[in-house]
Amino acid sequence: MSPSAGGLVVFLLSVQVIQSQDGWRVDYDQTDVCAAKGSTVYISCDITYPPGKDNLDIKDRFWFTKEKDGEPVDLRTDSEYSGRVEYRCFSKECYLTITDVRESDSAEYKFRFGTNKPGEKYTGSPGVTLSVTGFQVQVRRSDSTWLELTCHSSCVLPDRPEYVWYKNEEIIKTGSSLPVSSGSTERYSCYLTGYWNQRSPAVYGPQRPSVSVSPSAEMLEGDSVTLTCSADANPAANYTWYKEHEDSPRASGQIFTITDFTAEHSGNYYCEAQNEMGRSNSTLLLITESAVDRTTMIIHITRWTLVFVNPIVLLVFRLWMRKKKAVSSTTEPHESREAVEMDLHPEYEDLSDMAAQREDPEEQEDRV
Repeated sequence: MSPSAGGLVVFLLSVQVIQSQDGWRVDYDQTDVCAAKGSTVYISCDITYPPGKDNLDIKDRFWFTKEKDGEPVDLRTDSEYSGRVEYRCFSKECYLTITDVRESDSAEYKFRFGTNKPGEKYTGSPGVTLSVTGFQVQVRRSDSTWLELTCHSSCVLPDRPEYVWYKNEEIIKTGSSLPVSSGSTERYSCYLTGYWNQRSPAVYGPQRPSVSVSPSAEMLEGDSVTLTCSADANPAANYTWYKEHEDSPRASGQIFTITDFTAEHSGNYYCEAQNEMGRSNSTLLLITESAVDRTTMIIHITRWTLVFVNPIVLLVFRLWMRKKKAVSSTTEPHESREAVEMDLHPEYEDLSDMAAQREDPEEQEDRV
């Protein structure tokens, strides 16, 4: 059996797993298989017949990993394997071929067949467990100045796989490990020979971190301010916060919050991002106490409130006076007539008194 061009073919050692039912038996070549993502995998089994039975007594041979309504699902009808599976049987041997294997293909594979006898079906169980692995670069510190990078898979691949190392986008070395200097910001990745498109994610030290501040870098006493640090790195970076000219860190973590701000908090801050590959510091961020204290701000707010509110109050008052004056003018004729009538009465009283005074001497003479 020949492998496909440029592909990793996983051959299985003969390890017997027996399932005996009425003399029928299935022997799997291996119970556990590890394969690189993107490779081609072969899984095989041998069938032992009961006395008097042969290949002509077997029908409906297929491989499966899932069941639906209690019945196994033929891999050839599973959309996840479309165009990637092939069955081949030779007398007592049956093979399953899976090309371009994916990590989602990791599962237990079983062989099932039926016989000429109605309702007679057999499944080789337990099956073969397939583990599909990608590649990761592991970082280990050799000493204070050197690191050792290792191309790692989640399961043990067959034979002795050869790895190729990239520095940025340039091939630099073959082998399972690579020494690099500590603090390097270059990007290192690896892949299995023949599978350049299945490269591991690159590892690299933190790039210069960026720092943001919210709500602003000019604070009022008693306010809160939040600083956030972010750096591109793989593995992910850890963060530590420092104030300029201080050796001890102020905080750890990507977010640093200063509550109840005082003048003592004013100064330059920076964050340090660090991972196994190295470390990097951000630029300084100046945080100061605002020149306008809270009392002054309240005075300003009050002043501006008066500036905007007073004209509105005056305008409303003038409109109200105009309306009142207009109402008064409509009632003025009635009020004047009443005033005239009320003023006539005192004048009549005065004339009566004067007439009485004039008549008194004459009346007195007549009486004499």
